[in-house]
Amino acid sequence: MAVPLRLRLLVGRQLTAPHEDPSREPPSHSYGEQSPFRTGLLCRCPRCGEGKLFAGFLTVAPSCTVCGLDLGKQDSGDGPAVFVIFILGFVVVSLAIWVEFTYEPPLWLHMTIWIPVILGGALGMLRPMKGVLIALQYRNKASDSGTVDYD
Repeated sequence: MAVPLRLRLLVGRQLTAPHEDPSREPPSHSYGEQSPFRTGLLCRCPRCGEGKLFAGFLTVAPSCTVCGLDLGKQDSGDGPAVFVIFILGFVVVSLAIWVEFTYEPPLWLHMTIWIPVILGGALGMLRPMKGVLIALQYRNKASDSGTVDYD
């Protein structure tokens, strides 16, 4: 538990919580700050940027195989699906309207074109979007109960 900055400034020296050992050495591995968008889009660990984030298509791995970060408590909820729906919906509806007014194809051709585009786009965007949201949660130390210290 970190001591608030205001208290440290009032006292004028670095304070430690009662359970912390001031002589404790820092961790042996120092990971640089990773871009949540790069690690998320590449589906990599948000701490080291090297380990795999997913064990399955959308199943988050229990832990990073490189740095050992516990990924089991990561949950992005419905956020990725909502973003995919909004982004893909805007693109597909805009293109469908443009195709309709430019070429005036029959309805069956619209269905033939847009159903595979929607399914492929949704499945292709869902995993990277989930990775980005998990990386942003890690970067901002967010959890269901507020903020959490991952290190």
